[in-house]
Amino acid sequence: MLAANPLSTANLLLAAMPRQAYQRMLTGHEPVELDYGQVLYEPKGPIRYVYFPIDCLVSLLTAVDERRTLEVGMVGNEGMVGMPMALGIGVSAVRALVQGSGTAMRMKAARFRAEFKKNTSLQRALFRYNHLLMAQISQTAACNRFHEAEARLARWLLMTSDRLHANEFLLTQEFLAHTLGVRREGVTKAASALQRKKLIDYSRGNIKILNRKRLEAAACTCYRIIKNLQDSAQA
Repeated sequence: MLAANPLSTANLLLAAMPRQAYQRMLTGHEPVELDYGQVLYEPKGPIRYVYFPIDCLVSLLTAVDERRTLEVGMVGNEGMVGMPMALGIGVSAVRALVQGSGTAMRMKAARFRAEFKKNTSLQRALFRYNHLLMAQISQTAACNRFHEAEARLARWLLMTSDRLHANEFLLTQEFLAHTLGVRREGVTKAASALQRKKLIDYSRGNIKILNRKRLEAAACTCYRIIKNLQDSAQA
């Protein structure tokens, strides 16, 4: 009998699997270190692996044109990167970019496809997660359209903190500009406003949350909507 792998159980999808199904999944996984800025998939590119984040964070970016991208979703240890594979699609529609370094469990696409077909527990878990991811993407789209950059940045920092389980992380202005869909000047303005209120400290690409409670108050309502959906799904 295979021993439980403490790394894989740190991913909430894998941790929720029944023991027998989990052990079968475990034989097809390998732990990998993902680095900040690493690209896992490109739009229209093949999905060769699926990833179950443990303590890393992956941003899903859609291309606006040749130079600009916009974040439409993020995946931490609550989910899986490579969801099109669960829908029978082997090509990515987005750029999957690591925005928080850390560990993930990786599985070859062919192995995942074979396991998914016969593992009803995995099917149910991923269908539920796909619903949450689609809800997050829909809410993010509305947020990007209607809410100001400062409130959106606060929402984004909180979501990042929740998934990295940390209050301090590395983020460049360029990356934030692509993530929020604003110019770098807009990032500077929004971050400076939060910094003046002593909610965050932002220096040389390093962001530290100083007052989480007040940052939540400064964030748009989208943060609480997304978090409540996720919390209810895991209850």
